[in-house]
Amino acid sequence: MARILRVSLFFLALSLSAQVKVQLGPARLVAAGPSEEHRWGRWQFPSLEAGTNGELLLFVHVEPDSAASYGKARKIYVSTNNGRTWREDPGAPKRPYGLLLPNGERLRTDTVPATPITQIPLPTQHAERVSYKTPFQLYLLNDLPSQLRNIFFQRYTTRWTPESHPLNDPEALRYATGGLIPQIWWGDIKVLKDNSLVALTYPYYHASQPSPYTSAASYRSADNGNTWQKIGHILYNEPDRRRDGFTEPALELLPSGDLLAILRTTDGNGLGPMYKALSHDQGRTWSKPEAFTETGVLPRLLQLKNGVLVLASGRPGVDLRFSTDYGQTWSPPTTLVPVPDKSKIQADSCGYTSLLPLGKDRFLIAYSWFTPPSGSKSIYVREVRVRRTTEHLRVQPRETPE
Repeated sequence: MARILRVSLFFLALSLSAQVKVQLGPARLVAAGPSEEHRWGRWQFPSLEAGTNGELLLFVHVEPDSAASYGKARKIYVSTNNGRTWREDPGAPKRPYGLLLPNGERLRTDTVPATPITQIPLPTQHAERVSYKTPFQLYLLNDLPSQLRNIFFQRYTTRWTPESHPLNDPEALRYATGGLIPQIWWGDIKVLKDNSLVALTYPYYHASQPSPYTSAASYRSADNGNTWQKIGHILYNEPDRRRDGFTEPALELLPSGDLLAILRTTDGNGLGPMYKALSHDQGRTWSKPEAFTETGVLPRLLQLKNGVLVLASGRPGVDLRFSTDYGQTWSPPTTLVPVPDKSKIQADSCGYTSLLPLGKDRFLIAYSWFTPPSGSKSIYVREVRVRRTTEHLRVQPRETPE
C-alpha cells in the first residue's frame, strides 16, 4: 500500500510540474564572511525587505544563534537594480521599508534584547521543555510582571518609532532560557480586504497541554496594529511526540480570501516534515495540519499575481516548490544549493530563505551557502521567473476547519 501511495504521489508531482515553467537567473553574491568564520549563526538568516523608490534591503545575521543576540545589529545591504548588485549601507534601516499599512504607515515587528531573570521577580514555573538539549522554563504569561507581557514593533510615519502593546491571553505561556526571558513575536502579518491585519506568530505555548509543545497563534488588529487580539491557534497534537512542536509558521493570503499556513517540525530530534493548514475565517479556526514534505525549516510563502504560489524552505540545502492550486499540491523541489551529503543537514546552508516579488511572474530569493567555490560562508540572491503552462486554476474545494 505504501509503495502504491509513493508511486501515485510521484505521478501527481510529475503532472503538477508540467503546469509551471521555471527559469533560474544567475546566483549573485551579496556578501561573504571572513574565510575563517564557520561558526553557526554568523553570516546566516538573510531577510529581504522592499523599501521605497525601488530600493531593496537585505539583512544578514552575524551574531551567535542564541537569545543573547536578540536586539543586536545585523549587516544591511541595499540594491537599487532589482538585486543585480548590492552595497553595504548601515543607514538604510532609517528609511521606510516593510509592511505598508492601509493608512500609509509602515509597521514591522521588533526583536528587543532579552531580559535577564535576575532583574525580575519570577512567578511559579508552569512547565519545562527541552529543545536542542537546552532547557526552557515556561511561565503563565499573565503571571509575569507587566513589562514582560508585551509585543514590540517599530512604526514609520516620518521616522521609525518604537512601540509596545500588551498581550492578554490567560492560556499563553512565555519561556525563559539561559537566564534570559525573550519577548519575541515572530511571524508574518497580512493586510486583509477589510483593511484589518492578521498575524500568525510563534513561539506560542498553550497551558492546556500537560507538556506544552511549541505552536502558532493567530492575532487580529482592526486599528493598523495599535492593538492586537488573539483569535485562534494551531496547536501541535501530532502522533510524533518526540517533536518540539510547530515552529516558524509562514502565512499567505490566497486569492480566494483563505489563509494558508506552512509550519516546521524539524528540531533537535532530527528531520521532521512541514505541515500545511487552511483557515476560511481569517485565522479564527484552522484545518487539521497535514504533513506534505519530508523536511524543511523556515518555510516562506509568496503568492504571485500570475496565480502561482511559491514555497521556499531548506535544510538540507535550499529548495523551491510551486503550486497552481492554492497549495493543495506542489511541484517537486527545485534545488538551489547542492547537498553532497544529505546526512549533514546543516553543512551547506542554514536553510533560511527570504522571498520578494519583482513582478507578476518574477521574484527574488535570498539564501546562505556555506560551501561556495570561495570557501567562505556567503549570502546569495537569485531572480526566478515562473510561468503557468495551463490556462485556469483548479477550483479550490472548501474544507471544514477542525
